[in-house]
Amino acid sequence: MHMRHTRLLNIVNRRKRVAVTELAQELEVSEVTIRKDLNLLEQKGLLRREHGFAAMIASDDIGNHLSFNYDWKRRIAHRAAETIHNGETVMIESGGCCALLAEELAGNRRDITIITNSAFIAGYIRKQPNAHVILLGGEYQNESQVMVGPMIQTCIRNFYVNKFFIGIDGWNQAGFMSNDLMRAEAARTMAEHAQQNIILTESAKFQQTGVVPLLPLERIASVYTDDQADRSSLNRMNSHGIHIYPVSSEH
Repeated sequence: MHMRHTRLLNIVNRRKRVAVTELAQELEVSEVTIRKDLNLLEQKGLLRREHGFAAMIASDDIGNHLSFNYDWKRRIAHRAAETIHNGETVMIESGGCCALLAEELAGNRRDITIITNSAFIAGYIRKQPNAHVILLGGEYQNESQVMVGPMIQTCIRNFYVNKFFIGIDGWNQAGFMSNDLMRAEAARTMAEHAQQNIILTESAKFQQTGVVPLLPLERIASVYTDDQADRSSLNRMNSHGIHIYPVSSEH
C-alpha cells in the first residue's frame, strides 16, 4: 500500500469523517487522486465512501480493526511472514494483523495453504493466485465475519500445522484475552491442532484486558508486536518462555 494511503487512513480514523477536499489539501494531491485512493481503500474494506466524504466503518466491523494502526499492523505482519516458507501450511485466525499476514503470504509466497475460520480473510485475498484457502465451517458472525461454534471442531480435526497465528483483544497476568466468547472458543479449538501458537498484535492491546480468556501464557510460543510495548508486559511474557519479536517504525 502506498504511504499516502496509510496517511489517509490515519486522518479518517482520527477524525471519523473527512471531506474529499480536505484530504486533497492535507495530502497535497488532486481530488481526483483522492477519489481513486478512496475507491481502492473502500474495496479493501478499510473505510466507507459517502458523497464528498470518507468515513470510518462501523466500529465492530473487521475492516475498522484493520484500518486502525494500519502501518503498525502491516509491519508486524511482514515480520511474521518472514518465518513462513514456500509450500507451507499455516492456520490464521481473525484480526487486522492476521488479515495482513494472509495478504503478505498470498502475494509473496508460492504454494501456501491457509486454513482459517475468517470469511473476511478468505475474501480479502481471493484475487491472489498463490494461496490455497481452506475456510473452516461453522456459525457465521456478521460483524467479525468469522465462523464459530461446534462445527469448527469437526472441520479442524483432520488438520495439524506447525504455526497458528492469532489476534487478541487484550491480556492480563494469566494470559491473552478476547472480547467474544465464541471466537475465543473457536481459536482454542484451532490452537489444539498447532505445534506453535503465535500472537500478532499492536502493543496497545497490552493496555486492555478483554472480556473472556483466550489462551494462557503457557500455550503461546511467540508474540509479534511493535516496539512501543511496556516493559512490565514483556517481562511477564518472557518469564513464561515467550519469544518477543518487536518491529520498529524505522523500517
